[in-house]
Amino acid sequence: MTSTRLHLPHGEAASGRYALDIGPDQKGRLQGWAHTRLRVVELEAGGTHAFDTGDAEWIVLPLQGACTVQMDENEFQIRGRENVFAAVSDFAYAPRDSRVQIASGAGGRFALAGAKCERRLPARYGPAPEVPVEERGSGTCARQVRNFAAADTFDCDRLIAVEVITPGGNWSSYPPHKHDEHRPGEESELEEIYYFEIEDGGLGYQRVFPSRTGGADLLAEVRTGDAVLVPDGWHGPSIAQPGHAMYYLNVMAGPGADREWRISFHPDHTGGYR
Repeated sequence: MTSTRLHLPHGEAASGRYALDIGPDQKGRLQGWAHTRLRVVELEAGGTHAFDTGDAEWIVLPLQGACTVQMDENEFQIRGRENVFAAVSDFAYAPRDSRVQIASGAGGRFALAGAKCERRLPARYGPAPEVPVEERGSGTCARQVRNFAAADTFDCDRLIAVEVITPGGNWSSYPPHKHDEHRPGEESELEEIYYFEIEDGGLGYQRVFPSRTGGADLLAEVRTGDAVLVPDGWHGPSIAQPGHAMYYLNVMAGPGADREWRISFHPDHTGGYR
């Protein structure tokens, strides 16, 4: 992954209908990327978009707006939200080897978070009131974590996905942590994608630094629509500009047989919690 750009500014990873398209099929741009996928599709009023899930499981998550999601014999009405800062959203889970269609009467933006998987699980609806919301950290490290598809909250084969809201001026993803080794009971090996939105045109900063010789190394200014890839290494902090809350969507998956999120914290940092 050393030849792959870790910071993808808004528009750089656009492809066809997608404002953002990250996945192992983008071989020229993402060499070595194997497990996770993330797309953002923007629909005009009355717009539709269809795709095949292939060998991956997917979650359709509204970033802005509402939609109807059809797959196989199922249809789910997704109420969505005004924007990512306004509320937790409901969502739909699409199994592998399915045909999915998204339709939006008023239009909107929708994240498609995916992971290569083995099992074909049932299509399901995820109600917003059932999403566990965690207030994590304290002081200038306080943030809100929306565990809509965390490893212990919503059943998937490989996909792990959460949302984080960081108040303006605060740090999150802190202390720096990693999950790039398979150490049973201690750490799981997971690729990770960060997708950012910053309130009111603000900016943030994301740090990734090596846990091994030649590992991932990045300090990036991030804005709405940007993505950061974490193939390995310590990641954090994620820093929000004062006066501008930061949102990020984390998408994770890995080669391990068990779907679990186990991390190691950097030994030189204390305080806060992820």
